[in-house]
Formats: sequence, C-alpha cells, structure tokens
Amino acid sequence: MSGDGDNGGGIGGAAGDGPRDEAATTRSARGSRGAVGPDSGTGAGTGAATGAGAVAGAESGVDSGSGSGVGSGGETGTAARLQKLFEGHRLTPTQRRIAHCMVRRAADAPFLSSVELAELAGVSQPSVTRFAVALGFDGYPALRRHLREVAPADKPADAGSANEYQQAVQAEIDNLRHLAAALADPSPVIEAGRLFAASRPLPVLGLRAATAQAAGFSYFARKVHPDVRLLDEGGTLLTDRIDAAVRAGASALLCFALPRHPREVVDALEYARTAGLTVVTVADSAFAPVAHHTDLLLPAPVGTGLAFDTACAPMLLGRVLLEAMCDALPDAQARLEEFDARAAARGLFVE
Repeated sequence: MSGDGDNGGGIGGAAGDGPRDEAATTRSARGSRGAVGPDSGTGAGTGAATGAGAVAGAESGVDSGSGSGVGSGGETGTAARLQKLFEGHRLTPTQRRIAHCMVRRAADAPFLSSVELAELAGVSQPSVTRFAVALGFDGYPALRRHLREVAPADKPADAGSANEYQQAVQAEIDNLRHLAAALADPSPVIEAGRLFAASRPLPVLGLRAATAQAAGFSYFARKVHPDVRLLDEGGTLLTDRIDAAVRAGASALLCFALPRHPREVVDALEYARTAGLTVVTVADSAFAPVAHHTDLLLPAPVGTGLAFDTACAPMLLGRVLLEAMCDALPDAQARLEEFDARAAARGLFVE
C-alpha cells in the first residue's frame, strides 16, 4: 500500500523521556565531534543556496526502490540524470509526484510502462503522458526510450523472496544510505545549525505526520538551546505563534514537512518568510510542495512500502541537525553536563 493517507509520525518519530534518549544526547555532545563540526568547512555562499536548487545534488541520491543503495554507481548515476532532466521545467503538483517517483525508482524507471509508473506514483495514466510531453517528448514511449539510452544496460535483479515487511525495512536502509551520501557535503547542515543557534527563540514547525519529528527535535533541542518553541497545532493560532516568535527575536524557523503535505504548512512557511524568518525545511523530496517556500531545503526520503509511511531518514536528519546546532552553541556541552548532574541528583533515571 502506498501510504497516501495521513501517515502519523512514521517509525521512531518523537523521542520519549527514557534514559536511553537522554544518554544518547549527552554522549553525542560530550564526545569528539566529527565531520559535521564547525571546523569541517563550509564553502562560500552556502547560505545563499535556496529552495529546491539547494539540494539538487543531494536529491539525486534518493532511494531507487531496489538494489543495494548508494553502493551502486549505476543507480545513483541514473537518479542524477533524472534529476537533471526534470530541472528547469515548471511541473504541476501531479507531475512533481511522478518525477519524485521516478527518482526514487531510478534503476527501474527506464523499464516501467506508463501504466506501471502511474500505479507507483498514484496518478492516472494520462497524467504520465502529459508529464512526458511537459518534459519536451512526444509521449511517454519517447521519454522511456531516452531513459534507456542513458541508463545502464541491465535491469537490476528483483528483490527476491523477501516478504513485504522485509522489503519495507530494506527500503528504509536504502533511504539511510542515500541520506549518508547526501551528507558527504555537510555545509548545508552546518549552515542550518548556525541559523538555529543564532535564533532566539527557535520555532520548530511540524503538523500531522510531521508532528513527531518536530516534537522529537524540540525535546532534545531544549536541553542546549535557551528557547525552543514547538509549533504542532494548525489553525488561526499558528500565525499568531509565528508573530510572537518574531517579536521575541526569532530569525529562523525549522520545519519538518512529510506527506501528505498539509496546506497549512505551506501557508505558514510563506507567512514566516514574509515575516522575515529564514526557513529551513526537512522534507521528503526536493519536489515537495514546500520547496518554493523554503530558504534551505534538506531532503530525507520516506518509505512508502507499508500502509503508513516510514520516516527513519527524516528522524535521523533531525538528529544530525541537533548535532550541528550543538557545534554552533558554545555552551551546549556545559548545559548537557548540568542536566546530567541534576538528573543524577534527582534519581531521574533507572540505570
């Protein structure tokens, strides 16, 4: 099942209050920092990269849906070529959905019929035809011929005898591999961490399926950041809370945006940018509807093999952003050690 409905928080969304969560956070800040540290280098102009263009390279590594993940150069190369093919075209939301599906299934895309692609993307077959025409081809057969000309010669092997649950887990593993490949350039994450550290307060937005991701980030961020404000309810109060954050001195907003994308999130991001906030968004794709209302978009694919989407990659990217924010906060380690001391004095956790 494709998981087109309102998908809750996905796997491992919000972090609880258990001792493993606290210990993981504390160890992370007290240990030596790796490639995401402030000295790892961020190229000039990092902060200027905006919207979908900021992640064109990263999105080329999105899960292909089969095969061995990042280790397969053919899959990654095909995804990159697909990404380049779609860039520069003004696509409708339905066409962006088809494009996203093709990038995710990059290895299979040259071999899919229009009916198969329509079914995978959850659209009609005529929509696939119109999509091919929008890209400048006479029809879908011409688009498929073009993809076969530039794709590896052999179609990847089937997933084998794995059941649907195993396939879903393998898909999430592949998503994480591709996220790791995207993080080979840590500069966007480092830039985001600096934006979050400098924003007082820091509003964190996540509605419906993304609520758990936003709550998990906020829970840990409050241990090192002096003022984190979780925006997890829509309605007319949402803009009021954005206004209140701006009046209090906020300069940036973090958003977690997962399918299906609530209209309220798109409207809220548009309003936040109008109010002067720099918007950083963790989304499932560079083709997500929030892309045009985001200053820095960080893609993390979701799994769609089960009835409800799985969101391991967005959750992990949220933890990576926490690490980058800790690196940019000079007193983060002291705050965590202070929390550990208080927790031990109160007997807060069972060892």
